[in-house]
Amino acid sequence: MNSAQETIEYAPEHSPRLQFAQYAPEVYKALIRLDAAAKQGLDPTLYELVKIRASQLNHCAFCLDMHTKDALAAGESVERIVQLSAWEESKHFYTGKELAAIELTEAITVLTDGFVPDEVYDRAAKHFEEAELAQLIAAITVINAWNRIGVTTRMVPGHYRPGQHD
Repeated sequence: MNSAQETIEYAPEHSPRLQFAQYAPEVYKALIRLDAAAKQGLDPTLYELVKIRASQLNHCAFCLDMHTKDALAAGESVERIVQLSAWEESKHFYTGKELAAIELTEAITVLTDGFVPDEVYDRAAKHFEEAELAQLIAAITVINAWNRIGVTTRMVPGHYRPGQHD
């Protein structure tokens, strides 16, 4: 049993391998601009769900921390965020449009499984106008770039505040 005076000792926090923004500032700023452009016209909660799902698939703890907090701040529910990792068994938590976006996110993120299947793309195309679909594809592409930077440089999760990078 834990007493009120007992402290819990967590594992130590790792250090980042590299301060990417410091050493590649122009690339970092360009990605920020690309990210801002990609989210235009997309529903903010759908946008965050896509970012969370891609970050789950890519095991990017920093991006999971950031986008979970941003999703909660945008009004997303804890329940839907938690169920996102098992969305195929939890479809009733999401709209048809959200499911199409999540499925497209997985197909674009996990390209090692092959090309984006026609049926996945077609389902997304039924729920999104072409301009919105283009924005969605851009948003998925950008979060995958951020995930790769975050995982490679071992960005440290836990310190992000919602809206910090807006």
